[in-house]
Amino acid sequence: MYSIVSTAIVSGIRSIPVFIEADVSDGMPVFEMVGFLASEVREAKERVRTALRNCGIVLPPKRITVNFTPADIRKSGSAFDLPVAAAVLAALGYVPAEGLGEMFFTGEVGLGGDVKMVPGVLPMVAGAKEQGKRICVVPAGNEAEASLVEGIGVCGVTSLDEMIHLLRGDPRGTRTEPFNIEATAPKLPDFAEISGQKLVKRACEIAVSGMHNLLMIGPPGAGKTMMAKRIPSILPPLTKEEQMELAGICSVSGRFIQGGAANDQRTASLSSVVRPFRAPHHTITPQGLAGGGVRPKPGEISLAHKGVLFLDELPEFQKNTLEILRQPMEEKCVRLVRFAASCEYPADFMLVAAMNIATTKLIQCGIAEMPENKAFHGFCSFVFSLFEPFFCRGSSSVF
Repeated sequence: MYSIVSTAIVSGIRSIPVFIEADVSDGMPVFEMVGFLASEVREAKERVRTALRNCGIVLPPKRITVNFTPADIRKSGSAFDLPVAAAVLAALGYVPAEGLGEMFFTGEVGLGGDVKMVPGVLPMVAGAKEQGKRICVVPAGNEAEASLVEGIGVCGVTSLDEMIHLLRGDPRGTRTEPFNIEATAPKLPDFAEISGQKLVKRACEIAVSGMHNLLMIGPPGAGKTMMAKRIPSILPPLTKEEQMELAGICSVSGRFIQGGAANDQRTASLSSVVRPFRAPHHTITPQGLAGGGVRPKPGEISLAHKGVLFLDELPEFQKNTLEILRQPMEEKCVRLVRFAASCEYPADFMLVAAMNIATTKLIQCGIAEMPENKAFHGFCSFVFSLFEPFFCRGSSSVF
């Protein structure tokens, strides 16, 4: 028999549809998977075979062929376990294949038959809606995240048994406990809590009014970091489209629940998506700032999208790391090109930096006075020259 189910992979923060075909025929007993697969995807056949056996379903001694289309796109990750299991079960006749065309599947399967969470579910479900799918079957831990997409049904399953009952129309496959998608927005550090510092507060207000960049220079303990942490609280409220975009970035990076009002995986709402504040340590690598990896993930500049990227102790950052910021600050996006594929992440952020010492360039320009400690002047001279195109133009501020 033959069956086909729908799933997807994520490139950047957009979803690329993938179809999994399963065919069961007479011949030498073999479980073959084809379609430009990464090693973790090829291992899905062993996970699925063992999980089905532990759920009481033993695969017959037949030739089972599973094909991933389109074949020219590399498939990676563990989110294909659940759709492979659904396709094989439908091809074997354990579940009806008629309604699978309107359904979307994603999830990782453990050896005991349990279904585990996977990253990137939100853009996958949004893509399934665009394809006209009616129901999305996802891990129960991702159900709250997937439910943020309106206009499509979401079914969270905890095990293969539950998915089988769901596909058969058995009431045991229907979740009975209430599902809550309400959440209050987390409380950000309030800008109104700052006492004094009128000049710097005014500079922050002017910078925020146009999402301009801001460099704060002052002695340790002056309140630069404290003030930077409170800048997101005076940024304009996010629109619904911006909230969905930020939720998609968090979903792809596996950080959807972090920063929300609750740690309950079954609780989520767009109201919990607020302006991000990212403050990476000065030892961060260029890949950590821009994103990347064998399986590319967003970096700090994309996680700060529509929010604030704060670079404390600016002179301590490596020069090649700071150079990464030039193109994203101009084009508001990051393009990562890898051997197998390329992806694009948004990077529209407000850059706020702080430093304790005056550079030679600032002293020459008369912006800062000569401090007593001159040891770091030569080392820090590149900082101002590097950021001069961003901080010394009319749309930026230095205080």
